[in-house]
Amino acid sequence: MFKRVGMMATVALSLGLASANADAAKLKVAYSDWPGWVAWDIGVQKGWFKDAGVDIEFSWFEYVPSMEAFAAGKVDAVTMTNGDALVTGASGAANVMILLNDYSNGNDMVVAKPGIKSLKELKGKKIGVEIGFVDHLLLLNGLKKNGLKESDVKLVNVPTHQTPQTLASGDVDAIVAWQPNSGEALKALPGAKSIYSSADEPGLIYDALCVSPAHLAKNRAEWAKVVDVWYKIANFVNDPKTQPEAIKIMAARVQVTPEVYQAMLAGTHFLTKDEAKKAFVKGDGFKSLYGSSKIVDEFNVANKVYAKPQKVAAYIDGSLLK
Repeated sequence: MFKRVGMMATVALSLGLASANADAAKLKVAYSDWPGWVAWDIGVQKGWFKDAGVDIEFSWFEYVPSMEAFAAGKVDAVTMTNGDALVTGASGAANVMILLNDYSNGNDMVVAKPGIKSLKELKGKKIGVEIGFVDHLLLLNGLKKNGLKESDVKLVNVPTHQTPQTLASGDVDAIVAWQPNSGEALKALPGAKSIYSSADEPGLIYDALCVSPAHLAKNRAEWAKVVDVWYKIANFVNDPKTQPEAIKIMAARVQVTPEVYQAMLAGTHFLTKDEAKKAFVKGDGFKSLYGSSKIVDEFNVANKVYAKPQKVAAYIDGSLLK
């Protein structure tokens, strides 16, 4: 499946917030370990949801279990990539993306062994990647931009969490992975180098908040408040004056030092509200959520992640940003 796996072990934790409006429904959100989603903790700790009059509960999961919780109806919304929104919907759990947290801006990488300096030099060589997952798509995109096809390389199906040791073992010439696995691969083999990353194709991997359409229909006003709070959080992360505090809060959530988390944050582009509005405009290519999701949909069908193309527009609702 097309998935971004979380960076830490599963932690069962819920953050409850008192409601300023006792008559409003409590919103239940499953979130997991990715910088654009960990940042929700900023809004919780700052009391911004309470200030906005939103009764909301965030439950912390490993990434895959978070989607399973959503599919099982245990939560009203879940944080997913745009590709996983399609996979989840195709599996029967309808969802709609109402806001974009970020896009990966370098955390997903093609890491090659010493001596290989470009994707073109991978022709005929072995590449370890989890077939059908997000970084398989990243690799195909990079190969195409460098005049190569998938058939020009030899793909070795490697679980993402095993890519660092696979590269270090010499069994492959390069691997494709996301943080922290990509960073570990660079450390595991001295001289290894990132030769292509998500920073080379902004918008290939969007990270979003996905809500049950039925719940959204009944609680649009409450979800609109959540959207407003999110972009307050995004501004707090992006502002150089407040970013150190933001990093401190986020690092504590995943139990690493602020210095370690700074590197993770650098590979994540938090979208401002204006940038998100532009991404919600219909268009082709990766600058548009519609175009990006269409490309992912074609990839998913081609790799038999699911059988039939999805109606991409049904998964997208940017109206709450307006």
